[in-house]
Amino acid sequence: MIILADSIRITKKAARKGDDGYKIVSVRMKEEMLERLDSLSNQTNRSRNELINLLLEAALEIVKIEE
Repeated sequence: MIILADSIRITKKAARKGDDGYKIVSVRMKEEMLERLDSLSNQTNRSRNELINLLLEAALEIVKIEE
């Protein structure tokens, strides 16, 4: 006789690094743009990553698609 359980319980694992809603991406950019980002980073005391996210968010809000 085989007895089957009526439920299987699995506990959730703690979130792993990177499972915080963010994804890692790689972007190629011109050296001049990187220098401008680094300069802005120093002026604002923000990380390059934080600046890129802020600038992309702002750009996505104002972008318009032309036909």
